Amino acid sequence: MAEKRFVYVADPMCSWCYGFSPVIAAIAERFEERLPLKLVHLFPELDGTFPNHPADPIDEENQRDLKREVLANHADIGLAFDGDADRAFCVDERAEGVSGSLVTALVARAMLRRFPGAKIVYNLICSWAVREVIEENGGEPLRTRVGHSFIKQVMAESGAVFGGEHSGHYYFRENYGADSGLIAAVLVLGELSASRTVLSELLAPFRRYHASGEINSRVDDQAGTIERLAREFSGGHRDLLDGLTVEFEDWWFNARPSNTEPLLRLNVEARTSELLAEKTQELLGLIRGGGA
Repeated sequence: MAEKRFVYVADPMCSWCYGFSPVIAAIAERFEERLPLKLVHLFPELDGTFPNHPADPIDEENQRDLKREVLANHADIGLAFDGDADRAFCVDERAEGVSGSLVTALVARAMLRRFPGAKIVYNLICSWAVREVIEENGGEPLRTRVGHSFIKQVMAESGAVFGGEHSGHYYFRENYGADSGLIAAVLVLGELSASRTVLSELLAPFRRYHASGEINSRVDDQAGTIERLAREFSGGHRDLLDGLTVEFEDWWFNARPSNTEPLLRLNVEARTSELLAEKTQELLGLIRGGGA
């Protein structure tokens, strides 16, 4: 078997889980003992002042050190966990970030090999590719609202074997339905090792669309803005499962209000980068300049 090397970051998220970084380090060291890989562990020291960067791996700026070390060590993969390791994010061998949707698709395919025909849960801001990959591999996709409470409820009610969120949370029936970035990371490493290729090529079949990522806008009248978007895009297929989702043949968007701040969260996906840019600009114009 070809040697696989990975670099990963572990940072405590908040004071109550300061002790978790050494636990992640200990588990990763067991990986190195049992598997043909080389581990480079970044920032294992506990420091509540967060001297390196904030402990939120979804922020690309906070992945800067990881990406640098992936290139410096010629690593096959970089793994970034949050403080309690319920989220995991990947960086490929080119030091390019991997979205939670792509990891969800990859892990879903792996789980469906073990559990043919199983139900897989995904939230509504995941890429179209997630639903497509589940169906292509004989699974039953179940679409849910954003948030761990909704994912866990649907998994418990449906018996789904796996659930994934674009935010990097991954849930497993065999883990009592709880989310675990560590389990997801092990499955990604397994898929990478079995593929005998690089991560970017392993994920290439899932890179079918272009996504904006989540864009937040301060909007005082969230309900009124969503109603305006619904009128402007009345030609698409609309649903109100979580905010407003409108789907067209070549693109879709979701706009949903924050539960804690006067923010409207926008996600857009399209078949081409040009269409993505056009529709994102049009939507932001309506959201930010439409008179909330």
